[in-house]
Amino acid sequence: MKLLLLSPRGFCAGVEMAVQALERALELFPPPVYVFHQIVHNRHVVSAFESRGVVFVESVEEVPFGATLLFSAHGVAPLVREQSARRRLTVIDATCPLVLKVHNEAKRFAAAGAGVILVGHRGHDEVIGVEGEAPGRITVVESVEEVDRLDEPPAGFVTQTTLSVTETREIVGRLRERFPSAQVPPKDDICYATENRQDALRRAAKGAGLAIVIGSANSSNTTRLLETATGCGLAAHRIDSATELDFTWFADVATCILTAGASVPEPVVQTVIAAIAAHVDVEIEERQFIVETQHFALPPALQSLSRSQGR
Repeated sequence: MKLLLLSPRGFCAGVEMAVQALERALELFPPPVYVFHQIVHNRHVVSAFESRGVVFVESVEEVPFGATLLFSAHGVAPLVREQSARRRLTVIDATCPLVLKVHNEAKRFAAAGAGVILVGHRGHDEVIGVEGEAPGRITVVESVEEVDRLDEPPAGFVTQTTLSVTETREIVGRLRERFPSAQVPPKDDICYATENRQDALRRAAKGAGLAIVIGSANSSNTTRLLETATGCGLAAHRIDSATELDFTWFADVATCILTAGASVPEPVVQTVIAAIAAHVDVEIEERQFIVETQHFALPPALQSLSRSQGR
């Protein structure tokens, strides 16, 4: 069987920055270091940090006064920042800059005096954070059908960064038809990494019979990768680790695609490859569709502390 190992895959610049920020925080601050939400949506990354004394919380009230709190890559609502200030927490903001861009756009559109449409998935950490920029004035839509049920023209619309490119294009197209006067972001909100991974999978799909997508169940971009694979007509399975492989999937498959969501560490990918190779006669072929060169600097608070401590 030919195993097509797609690139780009795994960590994006935002995830890399957030993970490095937490690594640096563990060096600079006495334990425990608290993190608002999971640092990234990946079970392996979260478990590894928990074993080193990191405490992941869902509310600021769980963090003791004066402790250190790091905001995850998914961003937080302004209320969370206010609550953190009242508890005199040392805050490290590891929000992905591309997510911050969506926050700023939502604030700008809301300042125009009308509502804002947010294309995204209700309850996702990123969506909750953006909604908090203008409580009661941001409406989340998940489908074209929901767009058709809207009544009031919005001031503008934004999107979650980890959506399906194809599905979002349809929803945004319908928004433009219904509300041509609504403001739109100067650039697409879907992040480069999400788009690149979906595009690579679509381009590799021809001639393949199976796709294995590595990533955790709560990872939005991983779920969208799985949907992209099935949308290309492939049999597709999402796994979190090699232990979830079912080797009957590979029966009579000539070509299998292997890719990973933007929160997946490369060692996890290599473990999956080794497990497949141990059970199936494979020829591994790396397919690189684009080279990602994006890099995000560590949060300013960490840079300042590192300089002051000579690190």
